[in-house]
Amino acid sequence: MNILSLKQAEMLLTRGSFEEETLEKTVRTIIEDVRNCGDEALKRYAKQFDNTNLDEIAVTEEEFDAAYREANPAVVESIRLAVKNIYEYHLRARKQGDLNTDGVGRTTGFVVRPVNRAGIYVPGGTAPLFSSVCMGVLPAKAAGVKEIYVTTPARDGKINPLTLVAAKECGAKAVFRVGGAQAIAALAYGTESVPKVDVIAGPGNIFVTLAKKQVYGQVGIDMLAGPSEILIIADQTANPKYVAADLLSQAEHDVRARAILLTDCKELAGAVDEEVSRQLALLPRSRIAGESLRQNGGIVLVNHLDEAAAFSNRVAPEHLELAIEHPDLLLPKIENAGAVFMGHFTPEPVGDYFAGPDHILPTGGTAKFCSVLNADIFLRKMSVISYSQDALRQDGAHVVRLATSEQLDAHANAVRIRMEDLK
Repeated sequence: MNILSLKQAEMLLTRGSFEEETLEKTVRTIIEDVRNCGDEALKRYAKQFDNTNLDEIAVTEEEFDAAYREANPAVVESIRLAVKNIYEYHLRARKQGDLNTDGVGRTTGFVVRPVNRAGIYVPGGTAPLFSSVCMGVLPAKAAGVKEIYVTTPARDGKINPLTLVAAKECGAKAVFRVGGAQAIAALAYGTESVPKVDVIAGPGNIFVTLAKKQVYGQVGIDMLAGPSEILIIADQTANPKYVAADLLSQAEHDVRARAILLTDCKELAGAVDEEVSRQLALLPRSRIAGESLRQNGGIVLVNHLDEAAAFSNRVAPEHLELAIEHPDLLLPKIENAGAVFMGHFTPEPVGDYFAGPDHILPTGGTAKFCSVLNADIFLRKMSVISYSQDALRQDGAHVVRLATSEQLDAHANAVRIRMEDLK
């Protein structure tokens, strides 16, 4: 990996953009085609992009049964334990309503209601990411969404058995073998087989991301997610083997993934560089990981950890590991990150699979204004206001005065006629 000074590391702040005109046009064409032609377009694109002849778009119960028979029982047990952890975490984190009534009779507050239908997109390109089923479906389930649908690409008509097992264990209502921009269009507008939903969540490639961007407003979305990222802040107490392994854990996702180490220890920087080369040579996905590190990775030397925290806040990484002796002391200085992993024994994959908090996270610097996927994405806050007669007597004149000042006389009259009856 390149070892850089903080000044040289400025180039690591440059990211790719979603504003790719040719791709935008392609995605727009796919969306309109699915909107107009429904299932026929989905089957056509399945053949074109996934080499799949779709007889049935929805996965059948027989296919779910076959998936359980094919899956390793030990892996199924691990999925069930992960489902328990993730679901309980999202139940605990769910937003609650609040109503307050004062002594005069003014009640103000809000109630929380889930959307009726959610669509969860699960990638299925370079790796079978069945963990994303859990991370997409379970926050919607914890929110109380009645109908949760999963879409994922099929290869030669088949979906990875563990993806189907995870969908069944999480309680998805149905799984559709549809991927790409066409899946997002189907969820946004509905087809003969795929119901129209209210919110679409889940990561995907650039076609999926651009499609979510284009259908936003027709449906809600969670975020515009890009390539995976990890930034590690490490001091002299860090183990170079651990740090190298954690950098590679994200670099293997995609050649566009980003893996950055910030450290105030020159000796650690050199040791991590050597360890990355050693571990990289042993990885089945070494070509992808190696290209990711060459294009987007780097080891950055800083003068002190506060400087590292400041640079990290500018990056706003998807995953941030604090591989330092006292991570709790640096955490208050971290402002922008999708998820923070504390200490030497909290590698990022424990969050990817098992701990409970979600792994569908803001990328590309959007952690500055966007949150991790959570139950609130599938909830709506509705204001509640209730006035007693005494409360309207006290406030009515102010409301009339404000409404007439905006020249909205009908607004004023709606209050004035009640006040006249209360005299």
